[in-house]
Amino acid sequence: MAENDSVIAAAKAWKGESMAIATVVSTWGSAPRPKGSHMLVHADGRFEGSVSGGCVESDILATAAEVIAGAPFQVRNYGVADAAAWEVGLPCGGEIAVMVQPVSAEGFDPELFDRIADARDQGDALTVTTDLKTGHSDARPLETGEVFVNRYDPPRRLLIVGAVQIAQALAGLARELGIETIVIDPRARFLTEERFPGVTLDDRWPDEAIAALRPGPSTAVVTLSHDIKIDDPALVAALASDAAYVGALGSRKSHAARRERLASEGVTAENIDRIDAPVGLDIGAIGPSEIALSVAAAMIGAFNDRR
Repeated sequence: MAENDSVIAAAKAWKGESMAIATVVSTWGSAPRPKGSHMLVHADGRFEGSVSGGCVESDILATAAEVIAGAPFQVRNYGVADAAAWEVGLPCGGEIAVMVQPVSAEGFDPELFDRIADARDQGDALTVTTDLKTGHSDARPLETGEVFVNRYDPPRRLLIVGAVQIAQALAGLARELGIETIVIDPRARFLTEERFPGVTLDDRWPDEAIAALRPGPSTAVVTLSHDIKIDDPALVAALASDAAYVGALGSRKSHAARRERLASEGVTAENIDRIDAPVGLDIGAIGPSEIALSVAAAMIGAFNDRR
């Protein structure tokens, strides 16, 4: 998950030093953080990441210090029925189990951080399996015993086609959400650093750019230019990929015409049905910022398999 990026970065910065890693391995009810969330703890007390948004971190820090000092790995359970849970501040009604391992060849091998980072850089996912009896993690699957499986997906990306005003607002939202954003538009006057600070700009024709960027299950593509010469080729390319979300600006009437055009280009009806159009959740959005918010919400829903 994207929230673990800072943990991976910290592991790289602290490489070779004594550390422990805490991981949420089970959740029930209104747990504050999802399974797979990490918290990396340095021997000097520094830490990065979160397993509960602040509820049980103090207790985890104490447990991590014990593990770094040589104690065996532990799985800590926190819930409202447990008096200790109230002491560490988990009164939300949920329950969580957190595994704390040494960062070592016997626990969470330091090389796994490099493998996770390399896979993400290549746009690939990596699965790490942990034996819950021994506390040893490995990128190779374990076929027997009680295990916890954590899948590290590549970073989320957003390809925006059309450097229009909605795109400016959407790029800002995506940046706040930690989503890598690329704005694609062959029109130089629209595609400027002044209009899109801190965003990757691509001035190729959209079909060429999208084919080169190879959208996958962690990528969303949104066409906003309202120019069929730009949007249609982008949609053809996006629908030929495994993009998690494909959205297109326009009314229902304009989308009906778009369907006909795409069909004439050889796009199947099943693929055309993947397009979210009119783009975004129906929140009665007015103006570029609200439209961008509706698009961001729909995109996140697709990433999280909630659409």
